[in-house]
Amino acid sequence: MFFASDNTGPVHPRVMEALMRANTGHVPSYGTDDLTRAAEARIREVFEAPEAAVYLVATGTTANALALACLTNPWDTVFCTPEAHVQVDECNAPEFYTGGAKLSLVGAADKMTPEALEAALTHHGSGDVHIAQSGPVSLTQVTENGRLYALDELRALCDVAQRHGSAVHLDGARFANAIAALGCTPAEMTWKLGVDAVSFGGTKNGLMGVEAVVLFDPARAREFELRRKRGAHLFSKHRYLAAQMLAYLEEGLWLEMAAQANAHGARLAEGLRSCAEVAFLYEPQANMIFATLPRRLHRKLQAAGAQYTLFGTLEGDADEPVRARFVCDWSVTGEQIDDFLRVLA
Repeated sequence: MFFASDNTGPVHPRVMEALMRANTGHVPSYGTDDLTRAAEARIREVFEAPEAAVYLVATGTTANALALACLTNPWDTVFCTPEAHVQVDECNAPEFYTGGAKLSLVGAADKMTPEALEAALTHHGSGDVHIAQSGPVSLTQVTENGRLYALDELRALCDVAQRHGSAVHLDGARFANAIAALGCTPAEMTWKLGVDAVSFGGTKNGLMGVEAVVLFDPARAREFELRRKRGAHLFSKHRYLAAQMLAYLEEGLWLEMAAQANAHGARLAEGLRSCAEVAFLYEPQANMIFATLPRRLHRKLQAAGAQYTLFGTLEGDADEPVRARFVCDWSVTGEQIDDFLRVLA
């Protein structure tokens, strides 16, 4: 019963097989090999963006920080939500890689509204030498609380950013889950709406460890290459990143795994909903569930071996509701969910 995170699960067998196939002979290093070129070309096809600059990196933090660094001057501020991964989970990496740019928080939770962004950009403005200048907007899809921006919501946010001359970055650590849930194409969720750069995630969706940065303006390519090398994130044996990404995109494996994870999340949510003592904090929309359960149910579940994120302790009032996060990845089975729900019942 493993619901702690989608980055704790196993690598898909087809990805492991691709790594083994790549593990033969000698090939050029630092991303000049044929596998890397093929992976970059395939990502351009997936995004319908033949001119985009595409780069592979090993972690989501790297992808976010380097992408933002290419959109941000050191004297700028990045607009994001208070619960954005770049704000609460990356140890100031965006500030470090941008050379000291600030983060300005918009809204009160994990989703930004056009009205809040308009107010923030209007209030902040640019030009006064004494303040940080308005920089890019960073959005997360799926959000940190498991919610989705509808395409119209993203379009409205991009329109506000463009009116104020701000670029838009999309943190897509769970990009595939969003595409599977919305039933749209990557292009429809990004550059066709006005997104300038995407962190295209893979690690949370069945890969060993690779993300892609997609810059829709190829003029930013040279800067990214220099920042990646200077930041010590240019892999020499790049083929092992590329082999994962190629397997991920082959025959729609990335969407297959995301759809499985979303379906597992929906099944788990349905079971949790049947328990009157469970209260959802947000309506589940992808593969993450945030809910409160009485402490005694947490004790019972964890004693039975259930693994998930508990925002609190098992010590205290048995009837007190305690917040938790449950995440399903592609490898979760129906049997695991059924076992969890039997314990809950």
